[in-house]
Amino acid sequence: MSKPIVTLVGRPNVGKSTLFNRFTGERLAIVDEVPGTTRDRLLAEAEWSGYFFYVMDTGGIDPNKGKGQTPLSIGSKDFIKQIRQQAELAMLESDVILFIVDGQAGVTPADHEIADLLRRKQRRENGKFLPPIILAVNKAESAKIQQTVSEFYELGIGEPYAISALHGTGTGDILDEVIRHIEAMGEDLEEDTSVKIAIVGKPNVGKSSLLNKIVGQERAIVSDIPGTTRDAVDTKLEFNDVPVTLIDTAGIRRRGKVTRGVEKYSVIRSMNAIERADVAILIIDATSSITSQDTHIAGYIKDALKSTVVVVNKWDLIEKDTFTINEFTEHIRQELNFMDYVPMIFISAKTGQRVDKVLPLALRVQEERLVRLSTSQVNKIIQKAQDMHPAPSRTGRALRIYYGTQVRNDPPTFLLYVNNPELVHFTYLRYIENQFRNHYPFIGTPIRLVLKKRRE
Repeated sequence: MSKPIVTLVGRPNVGKSTLFNRFTGERLAIVDEVPGTTRDRLLAEAEWSGYFFYVMDTGGIDPNKGKGQTPLSIGSKDFIKQIRQQAELAMLESDVILFIVDGQAGVTPADHEIADLLRRKQRRENGKFLPPIILAVNKAESAKIQQTVSEFYELGIGEPYAISALHGTGTGDILDEVIRHIEAMGEDLEEDTSVKIAIVGKPNVGKSSLLNKIVGQERAIVSDIPGTTRDAVDTKLEFNDVPVTLIDTAGIRRRGKVTRGVEKYSVIRSMNAIERADVAILIIDATSSITSQDTHIAGYIKDALKSTVVVVNKWDLIEKDTFTINEFTEHIRQELNFMDYVPMIFISAKTGQRVDKVLPLALRVQEERLVRLSTSQVNKIIQKAQDMHPAPSRTGRALRIYYGTQVRNDPPTFLLYVNNPELVHFTYLRYIENQFRNHYPFIGTPIRLVLKKRRE
C-alpha cells in the first residue's frame, strides 16, 4: 500500500503552514503573517503512532477573491484562481482532508463556501463519504476561544477540534483522528493478489503508448506533450491466467527540474506507484539514449528494492547496422552499472515491435523475485566465496562470515552472521552478492544482504 496523503486546506493565514511544520517536524513551509504566503502545494513525510503518511500544504483558498472584486496585494485574480485550482486538485487526490479554520476570527462566509466546496469533492463509497474531512479550529490558545469552538458545527463538517498549531495544543488528538481514518482505509481495501507492474520513466518516452499497445485499447491518453499523464492509473488484466495490474505513471523529472504545481504532485504519485509495485518497467528513449534523469529513476527503483526490466523504446527511429544494438546495450549497461542484473529489451510502442515480449519478461522477473534458496545452498555459496577471496582486513581484523540463511523473498533477503558488521566494505558485499548470482541469477531482481553479529 502506498503512503496516504493528508491535505491541509483552508483560507489564507489560518495557520496551515505552521501546522504542516509541526506535523513534519521540519520548517519546510514559509510561515509569514502576510496572507497567501504558501502559493504552491508542499509535501513532506510525517509519522504518528507507527504510521507513515504524506502531509500536503496548499495555498489558501479564498472563494471571495478573484470574482470581480479588487484582489489583495498578494497577487492578481489569476493568482487567486491558481491557488484555488492547486487546492482543488490536491483535495481530489487526498486520502484525508484537514480543513483548517481560524478560531480567533470565528466562522466566516469564506469558511462556509470552502466547506461547501469540500463536500462537493467527496464521493460516496460503501456507505462512507470519501475522503474524510476533519475540522481543526486553529489559534484556540485561550479558554475563551475554546468555549466558542462549538460555533463551527454550523459548517456541517462534523466535530470541530480545538488546536494551536503554534504551541502544539490538541494536535495529537487531530493526528489520532487521522490515523483512525488511515486504519479504516486499510480495512476497506480488498487483498490484491495481482502482479503489480509500474511503467515508469522520464516524460515523453512512450509510457502511455506502451500501455495502450499491451492492453490493445486506448486506456490512457497519448499525446506528444510531455507530462500528459498526471497521475498513476491502474489497468487490470489477465495474461496467461495471471492477474496483472499495470500502473501507468506521470513522467519523473530530475529533482532540480521538477516544476512547481501539478507536476511536483505527479512525481510523488509516481514514487508511490513504484513503492507499491512488484516490478518496474523503466522506459528509456532510444533517440536520446540514456540520460542522468534515467539513472536517477533507476536509482530510486533500486533503493525501493523493486525488480526491474529496462525497455528501450522508439527503436524504430534509430538508424541501425550490425553493431547498433550491441553499442546501445553496452552504453546503457555502463550507465546502469549498479543494476547490471536487469534484462533489457528494445521495442517500438508505436509500431508494436517486440511489445508482445515485454509483459512475459516482466512476469519472469517477478518469478525470480520469489525464488528461495535452502540454508545449505546459502552456506555452500558463502563458504566457497570466502575460500576463493577472503575479506580484506580493516584495522588488523578481517570480516568473517560464519553462516547465513535466506530469511525472506520478495525481494530475496539473506541474513549473514558475522564476527563484526563494522568490518565489512561495500565492495566485499558486492562480491558476495555476485557469488549468489553465479549460483542463481535472480534476473532483474535486487538482492538484500543483512549482516548480524553472532553472539559469542
